[in-house]
Amino acid sequence: MQQSPGKSPNVVRHRAAVSRPRRETLNGHMSANLWFTGLSGSGKSTLAHAIEERLHLMGCRTYVFDGDNVRHGLCGDLSFSLEDRTENLRRIAEMVNLFLDAGVLSLTAFISPLEADRAMVKEIIGHENIIEVYCNCPLEICEQRDVKGLYKKARAGEIKNYTGISSPYEAPLNPDIDINTGALPLRECVNIIIDDLRERGIILK
Repeated sequence: MQQSPGKSPNVVRHRAAVSRPRRETLNGHMSANLWFTGLSGSGKSTLAHAIEERLHLMGCRTYVFDGDNVRHGLCGDLSFSLEDRTENLRRIAEMVNLFLDAGVLSLTAFISPLEADRAMVKEIIGHENIIEVYCNCPLEICEQRDVKGLYKKARAGEIKNYTGISSPYEAPLNPDIDINTGALPLRECVNIIIDDLRERGIILK
């Protein structure tokens, strides 16, 4: 058994009798992660939840990790500094690994603004397990949507380290799926993702 690194040197990994392939067979689909990245207001969460709804109706086992939701619990102790954002994503990536092992299709909606952090996530999850989806939406459209009024506050200097305004967003250079969420209707975006999952053999229906 593999020994755990870091601050728990005497902890060893237990190999379960029920394996990921057995769980995938029971579920009737492969496990994988859809990692949605993009500016706030680009439609990451909306798209992730719409895809989950479609997959659920198809009988798939799914779970959405939403950026705001995890900040209420698992990552409630973290700020929005670049260092804490990195730690936020590291924790989520480790959680995704557990869901992969459980045979679940997970969908993660996080701004994840830095290429280095997304590369770290891919190393943790495994490049073969993750599908990077870039919600490609111009900043001006994201600001027009601004449902929470956060861009307005960031422009006024009331929010520090706000991505796209006072903190950088590095667009993916080679995402698995580059989807124009600023122009395409939601249903079409969902169809693009579902078709991609079929082409990859992750879902069979």
